[in-house]
Amino acid sequence: MIKVKSIFIMCALLATTTAYATDSKPIKLWYNRPAEKWDAEALPIGNGRMGAMLFGGIKTEHIQFNEQSLWSGDNNWDGEYETGDHGFGSYRNFGEFIIDFDHVDVATQYERSLNITTGIHTTSFKIDGVRFFREAFASHPDQMIVFKYTASQKAALSGSISMTSAQGAISVTNKNGISFAGEMPNKLKYAAKLNFEHEGGEVSVEGDRLVFKNCNTLIIYLDARTNYKPDYNAGWRGADPMPIIEKEVRNAQQLGFQQLKTRHINDITRLTAAATIDIGKTAADISAMPTDVRLKKYAAGGKDPDLEETMFQYGRYLLVSSSRPGGLPANLQGLWNNSDTPAWASDYHNNINIQMNYWAAESTNLSECHIPLIDFIVAAEEPCRIATRKAFGEKTRGWTARTSQSIFGGNGWEWNIPASAWYAHHVFEHWAFTNDTVYLKRTAYPILKEICQYWEDRLKQMPDGTLMVPNGWSPEHGPREDGVMHDQQLVWDLFQNYLDASAALNIDRDYQVKVATMQAHLAPNKIGKWGQLQEWQEDRDDPDDQHRHTSHLFAVYPGRQINMIKTPELAKAAIISLRSRSGNYGKNINTPFTVESTVGDSRRSWTWPWRCALWARLGEGEKAGMMIRGLLTYNTLSNLFTNHPPFQMDGNFGISGAMAEMLLQSQNDEIQLLPAIPQSWAAEGAFYGLKARGGFTVNCKWLNGKVISYQIYSENPVKVKLRVNGQVKEIVSSRFK
Repeated sequence: MIKVKSIFIMCALLATTTAYATDSKPIKLWYNRPAEKWDAEALPIGNGRMGAMLFGGIKTEHIQFNEQSLWSGDNNWDGEYETGDHGFGSYRNFGEFIIDFDHVDVATQYERSLNITTGIHTTSFKIDGVRFFREAFASHPDQMIVFKYTASQKAALSGSISMTSAQGAISVTNKNGISFAGEMPNKLKYAAKLNFEHEGGEVSVEGDRLVFKNCNTLIIYLDARTNYKPDYNAGWRGADPMPIIEKEVRNAQQLGFQQLKTRHINDITRLTAAATIDIGKTAADISAMPTDVRLKKYAAGGKDPDLEETMFQYGRYLLVSSSRPGGLPANLQGLWNNSDTPAWASDYHNNINIQMNYWAAESTNLSECHIPLIDFIVAAEEPCRIATRKAFGEKTRGWTARTSQSIFGGNGWEWNIPASAWYAHHVFEHWAFTNDTVYLKRTAYPILKEICQYWEDRLKQMPDGTLMVPNGWSPEHGPREDGVMHDQQLVWDLFQNYLDASAALNIDRDYQVKVATMQAHLAPNKIGKWGQLQEWQEDRDDPDDQHRHTSHLFAVYPGRQINMIKTPELAKAAIISLRSRSGNYGKNINTPFTVESTVGDSRRSWTWPWRCALWARLGEGEKAGMMIRGLLTYNTLSNLFTNHPPFQMDGNFGISGAMAEMLLQSQNDEIQLLPAIPQSWAAEGAFYGLKARGGFTVNCKWLNGKVISYQIYSENPVKVKLRVNGQVKEIVSSRFK
């Protein structure tokens, strides 16, 4: 596994950020009624590997759960997008357990909530004067989901528990709990175990149900696993899951609920509280409302900066909950899925979606949560090499991937030929933000060099000496042809990342020259006849095109080839292209740019965050702010899950990264404070714990749109170029205390 040098940096800042986070009101989602719809209303908890969706029912408590490695499909699949038991496969629902209580289904003083700092889900209500209280959390340190049920009156808890496998395994019940184990058609073994403790009352078994009567307290420990192993050479299979589950459950029960809860809170807040933002104050009467009511008022045009802050922290919470070292990366739905036929297989889509999942990882101080993506890239290399040679010739060096990828080295649907170059961007960014040279040497550099070799062999030299990516595609827009700008930009980015990495390690001088020469000869970006940044070599862009993808703007964000400081003319052309995609050019050139005018295909869960980040990089704070409002208004469900539609989590992850870009940027060999804040944030605010490339952690306060104080920390004091309040100066960073 990759060791993250920057973990200690986050810990060093924890005292500051935790104090800040806990001095203010808890950041939580809350509702005054139970959930009915899984995707729109239930609330998620997760420990990085395993997750659950909670409904908070009064008489019937319904809990659906997942484990991120329960996939159908065949090993090393290469071809059509077949999402059944075989072929490419899909991510699957693990199961559910249901508690049917004997009390009535009508209650008063109902509240269910999810604290997204502590990861604690609670439900409380009163029936006939008795208060019922439930707590649930997914523990990463102890690899367990834990539930506790209490009441203000003794002997008030009676009912039954059942647990069902979504894959057909038969449940076995005894007085201690319920378990099931089975094997998928692809020979993946799976198992789950629910252990039950009670105080007072009595327990019996009736068929497959566990019946409890007159109990004071119930505690449930849930664990689920497969025998998946992220290793091509091991056939993607490892140890039988049930013995591991039984050991983990025993250990959890020995610790007990309170120790498990304390260990969980200490672990998760180390990450969730590592970065905070304060962009304004919501009126007290609005703050007092349930989250779904606040969302509706905001969508109707209301002001609620605390809701925007919640969206920022929710994306971070979801990443912490679905992507931890040692596990798989977050997929299209994070890790929460109640279907055996989820949209797009709930897979790893590499033409924007999985990348957007990780935009907030480095900049919002969740560097260790980036590791599962990098481990996934490493694990997939060999099957991708085989598939690449099959598609592009046996002598092809390096590798790339089809658009859809599975956890078994599977490649499905269209070839996304520059996919590996985009993956290399993430591999490089982890080093750029952490300065972990051991990681750079052992993990990042070999990946970067091998992918450069793929492009060294593949680039096509034109009669004028320029190099083009052959047979490219501007996802998901237009024909396949040579020199698509999206592909050109990705290869430029790859080469620049390689050059920076090799220079930092001071190795491979000859190959540095080779790569620099190739980069210099790449066919450049072009400005078209109506001032736009061209999407293709031919100047055929339509000024009234409102396609959802902005693929040819990769060079602005998340790339670094085009910016207002070093390439202002190209940046201005990018602005025109972005206006066009937003329905604000061509026939609408003289109409105001508004949230409402961004229509149709441009309203997707992931389009708003990408455009928010693009506007931020282009220094357009007002338009960036509009993109946040657009996401919350048109593509956010009551539980704040983003909706493509259907439900898809890239919007949640992406908006956190985009909001960070509005407050702090570091892609131009300098740190820039408040590069793109909208007027609605300008009056007074602060951020703490955001990260800048070079291993820096940054705190900042502002008043009336001007920075009034800042702190920049690093492992050792170093000189930093800083852009603040319209001035550029050189400062020396402070050492972490």
